[in-house]
Amino acid sequence: MTGSTATTETPGIVEPAVLGDVPGWFWDLDRHAFEWFLDRQREAGTGGDLLELGAYLGRSAIVMGRHLQPGERFTVCDLFDSEAPDDENSAEMAMSYRKTLTRDAFEVNYLAFHDRLPELIQAPTSVLADDRIPAGSCRFAHVDASHLYEHVAGDIKVARAALAKAGVLVLDDYRSAHTPGVAAATWEAVFNHGLRPILLTECKFYGTWGDPLPAQEALLASSGGAPGCLVQVDTIAGQRVLRLAGQPERIRDFPVSRHHDRLAREAAARATQEAAEQLTVRRAKAAAARRPAAVAKRMAADLLPPVVTAAVRRARRGN
Repeated sequence: MTGSTATTETPGIVEPAVLGDVPGWFWDLDRHAFEWFLDRQREAGTGGDLLELGAYLGRSAIVMGRHLQPGERFTVCDLFDSEAPDDENSAEMAMSYRKTLTRDAFEVNYLAFHDRLPELIQAPTSVLADDRIPAGSCRFAHVDASHLYEHVAGDIKVARAALAKAGVLVLDDYRSAHTPGVAAATWEAVFNHGLRPILLTECKFYGTWGDPLPAQEALLASSGGAPGCLVQVDTIAGQRVLRLAGQPERIRDFPVSRHHDRLAREAAARATQEAAEQLTVRRAKAAAARRPAAVAKRMAADLLPPVVTAAVRRARRGN
């Protein structure tokens, strides 16, 4: 079920009924990949915090938050509706988001699916370079804050310091035509800074500074972890990298939001009212079509102004 309504607490902000109601570019294949890695960590008993640099309106953060284990911390850093730190970043924000990105909207979306917010840092991601995130404390980090090379390279350094050795780093937009800065920073990290690729999707790069082979073997053995997935093997500069494609079938549905049932009832009520109004209009039109000409003339005589009625009568006598 889709379709939402503005919240009473924050006018103009729409409450989501399902994850797909949250605006963003986080598609099912990558949701599946996120959950595959996060589930695998849980099953292996791997603990650690979660980190997201750049959140937009929260779709990926909502998925990550579902895998937060007791005692772990989830940190989300984004400018949201704050001023960008430099002119180039400000121009990027204006072009990409056009004032749709607000902290209030993120919070409404996230709290529709979770009882409490992650730790939010409303600031440039560069502030995390001050050791605010304990070194080696994270098991999963998602970087999607900027498309500018200098910023992405800095975010990768922050993520590297924050991640435990076996932690997973996800980089968004590593291959899009309009984001060459992300591609440059991503492959620079691979060739010069020890980042080892695990998996590529159309939109995201998954890597680690640990050993990628166990995850790769598990992905190959499970054909990508879901029916409909296609896993292919490539080699880049002597390193194996997998490519995940296809349309994953029968991946589990993401839980609906706390607003789902109410929004469904409201949508059903609106549909019932609209159907009743349309039926009333159709009945009125049908009645008008069946009305005798004499009735129509009598109604015209009753409704037309006297001057017009008199003119019509004189014209008829003249004929």
